[in-house]
Amino acid sequence: MSKTPPKAKRNDAAALLELLKAVLPKAALDPELADKIYAAVERELFNKSRAVAFDKYCERMPLPDLEAATLAEVQQQLATSFGGGDVTIQPNPKEKSLAVEVSLPDGTQLVKEIKVRPVAPDAEIDPAVTLKFVPFPVSLPGDPELVWFLAKRENLTAEEAAIALTKSEQGFWDSKAGQKLLQDRVERCFPEFIARVPAGALVEVGLKRHYKTPEPVKILRRLKT
Repeated sequence: MSKTPPKAKRNDAAALLELLKAVLPKAALDPELADKIYAAVERELFNKSRAVAFDKYCERMPLPDLEAATLAEVQQQLATSFGGGDVTIQPNPKEKSLAVEVSLPDGTQLVKEIKVRPVAPDAEIDPAVTLKFVPFPVSLPGDPELVWFLAKRENLTAEEAAIALTKSEQGFWDSKAGQKLLQDRVERCFPEFIARVPAGALVEVGLKRHYKTPEPVKILRRLKT
């Protein structure tokens, strides 16, 4: 049985949200109720996407053994990638596995069991090699046709880049500069973050900003010959 590609799943989720945005105001007489239903569906889709990204992140994480140094490194990587969450790890020497649980501030629990496995020969990257940036366009679920043109390091998957971007946004608003902006009544939202975050902060997590303002997706209409 073939699996649905991640890009197709994201397109399906965006299409569903667009459909709800069009249908709910007509089907629900109470606008407040329609907004609550839309927000709940959007939140559920985001949680599912985040869970898939978490699973893939764990599958790619090296775990050659259950030594204390290795476990400390794993916990540090998880804490860095999922900022704001409480990370709990429990080694199981008998099963040669590691139980991982990340408790996020919104109450979400991400759980995964990682098996001990040898590190692939190509898992380590030569520091002398400069990784190239590749296109990483992103959009918000509420308006998928409005795109921010970003870039990510070529060794990052789209899911890992999305996690890094989310972590960077959280870290920015929690920083002194972010808190100062909030005190100055700057709205805490993605457009304000992407326009104000220092370029160096994005590069540190493998991302790069090409344009601060989003561009609408251009639909080509081919001329008839």
